[in-house]
Amino acid sequence: MSGSDIKQIVKKKYGEAALRATSGSAACCGGDSAAGSCDPVSSNLYEISETAGLPREAVSASLGCGNPTALAQLQPGEIVLDLGSGGGIDVLLSAKRVGPTGKAYGLDMTDEMLELARENQRKAGIGNVEFLKGEMENVPLPDNSVDVIISNCVINLSADKDRVLAEAFRVLRPGGRLAVSDVVARGDVPPDIRRSVELWIGCMAGALEENEYRDKLIRAGFDAVDIEPTRVYKAEDARESLTAAGLDLDRINASIEGKFASAFIRARKPGLSPA
Repeated sequence: MSGSDIKQIVKKKYGEAALRATSGSAACCGGDSAAGSCDPVSSNLYEISETAGLPREAVSASLGCGNPTALAQLQPGEIVLDLGSGGGIDVLLSAKRVGPTGKAYGLDMTDEMLELARENQRKAGIGNVEFLKGEMENVPLPDNSVDVIISNCVINLSADKDRVLAEAFRVLRPGGRLAVSDVVARGDVPPDIRRSVELWIGCMAGALEENEYRDKLIRAGFDAVDIEPTRVYKAEDARESLTAAGLDLDRINASIEGKFASAFIRARKPGLSPA
């Protein structure tokens, strides 16, 4: 399957997720949710105190695997870019953290998600936010223009992760930080999982192996690279997604048990931050 094919499938699925969130249903990482609850990858990522005051649609449209805004140590006045911003929850949380002297950009390629995010911004009454249409392989911002890049379980969906990381490096200012949540693989992943489109959309099949992720960041120019697993998944956690993809969990259980984890990935662009 080509990178273009993957991109179109991701766009379609995430557009459908935005429409589900608008209609009042939870929009889960792996597809339809049961009784409004998400799979273990996307559930229980935010404290109630964080989401208080945000539109319900922003929360229900969250398709992430972590909470990068809580871990990025954002400071007042910083400029933040969220790659694959979806319904906007991490952008809105970031905007609150950087305050009126800072700004939060959200980048997404899906029209339905952008429409939902802008409506969520309007409902939340947060002004220091701008949602941009574009792809994370070609970020529509100038060089050295942001202080922090965040992302929530999206980089793994790209078929060209080297280009994504190169673009992140380009738009960061010297001394700028990459602070993303993503799904990583821990060791080899069975080929039938890698081939599954459903699991690619479900944030598993596109996951890089931990050391490969680290190597790609270093090749892109980053230093101070750190990968911290935050939630290791059991095979049973993926039963619904695996079944939807036509895979027999009981047959492949041993080969995937503990092989996927949510991780917080930190890296820095070398150089001194401007005064």
